[in-house]
Amino acid sequence: MSVLGPTWWRRLIIGLGFPLSALLAGGLALPAWGWLLPLALLALIYPLNAWRDAPLFPTPADALNDLPGVAPLEPGSRVLDAGCGLGHGLQALRQAYPLAELHGIEWSWPLRFLCARRCPWTQVVRGDIWKADWSGYDLVYLFQRPESMPRAIAKARAELKPGAWLVSLEFEAVGLTPVAKLEGAQGKPVWVYRLR
Repeated sequence: MSVLGPTWWRRLIIGLGFPLSALLAGGLALPAWGWLLPLALLALIYPLNAWRDAPLFPTPADALNDLPGVAPLEPGSRVLDAGCGLGHGLQALRQAYPLAELHGIEWSWPLRFLCARRCPWTQVVRGDIWKADWSGYDLVYLFQRPESMPRAIAKARAELKPGAWLVSLEFEAVGLTPVAKLEGAQGKPVWVYRLR
């Protein structure tokens, strides 16, 4: 079944999943509560109130390289990676907009901590992307799930100033008219919207 994984790391996870679980189940004499430790680790990384949003989906390194051609920004423009995870999106945004002022918001404190270490050139705060104020940003970047896109559209319409950009990797913001649909890395489309 591991050959069905779309990327090498997913194939590795699928391939190692069963042997690893069989080894742990048969080779470890854990008390019943010991099996709750992985669940506690998962809850630490992804608190329960963040489960409705996207889990950790890293942005491919070159996914946003063509973005400045369709969404030009002045030097010093403020850019937000809403749900920055480990900072892959921030690194791709920095590569695309080296003169922009980058910001990241992440709800999970372990991921926020690691992102701040990986991206010391930007400000990464712990917070809820849905409660944060987007009005001060010239571009907001998202890599969410299709289920959370209507919420992102409503927030962008309510808070982003006219002329600001909303960029979504892979998932279309149905209801907004895209300025462009770029072919990103690994076949992931980059949807680019400008708020009127």
